[in-house]
Amino acid sequence: MQFTLVGMAVAAEDPARSAAWFSAHFGFKVGIDLGWYANTQHPEHANLSLDFVQRDHESWPAATRGKAVVGTLLAFLVEDVDAEYERLGTAGLEVVLPLVTEPWGQRRFQVAGPDGLLVEVLQTVAPDPQWLADNGLA
Repeated sequence: MQFTLVGMAVAAEDPARSAAWFSAHFGFKVGIDLGWYANTQHPEHANLSLDFVQRDHESWPAATRGKAVVGTLLAFLVEDVDAEYERLGTAGLEVVLPLVTEPWGQRRFQVAGPDGLLVEVLQTVAPDPQWLADNGLA
């Protein structure tokens, strides 16, 4: 499959507020704000789009129209997760998973995003050799 853009649309209570949150904390820029719909893109990742649609708008699929987001996690791979943890903690974001180094080779944390989204920020690190061996990966 060939594609030119990776996008995600989120059912939002207030699309403009959600777009502004990602703009303030993750560097996205708001491109379109129609009230019921807001589009964001990241200036360093032109092929990434994060959209917010008012959850009860007629354009949202009827099966989930009006319902809150649940069970959705958006992840950002970064070079320095410790610096991001400090930056976002200082900004007052709600940390729902404190900074942890996982044996499978990730150092990560999670914050509560708008509209029920969880946002994970992670960095790859060397996996624990014993964990790899215990899981048949060494």
